[in-house]
Amino acid sequence: MGATTTADFYNGMVIRYNNDLYTVTEFHHRNPGNWRAFVQVRLKNVKTGRVIEQRFRAGEEIEAVRVEHQNWQFLYVDSDGSYIFMNTETFDQQPVPKDLLGEGVKFLKEGDVVEMLVDGENIIAVEFPTFLELTVESAEPGVRGDTATNVTKPATLETGAVVNVPLFVNPGDRIRIDTRTGQYIERVK
Repeated sequence: MGATTTADFYNGMVIRYNNDLYTVTEFHHRNPGNWRAFVQVRLKNVKTGRVIEQRFRAGEEIEAVRVEHQNWQFLYVDSDGSYIFMNTETFDQQPVPKDLLGEGVKFLKEGDVVEMLVDGENIIAVEFPTFLELTVESAEPGVRGDTATNVTKPATLETGAVVNVPLFVNPGDRIRIDTRTGQYIERVK
């Protein structure tokens, strides 16, 4: 592919750094007076989601990884616990191990579409929609007269995930969840 350097950085680019894959989320070229120019980069680990700050010398060679963003639909969990997804364009089906799905898997329901980062044939990361709407299956009734703010109760969602919700949320309500934190955002009309 030819040498790629820090001059080729762009947001969303995937690079291999310290044997891990990272997405470039932000970068700034710096040229401090008499010192050598460098590039300050914010990198997000593709597998863990952890964000690190890193400095590269200006013009330093980096290993870019060519990845495709593809939409895949979740079909079902098979008998050995693999999550079966289907590419929405080619209709190819492929199992994805649970550990590749991370925390977001508990909010996943059949038919949901997620974005996969694909390196040739291999799925290297799964990106869930930031917000998902799910139905509350069960929740304790709120205590009447309890008007304290920020009081929450556990609620079980249709996927089996348990999240803390405000007292006014009841079974049958649809709520919006932030898949990055697993937190309740709002009730959906």
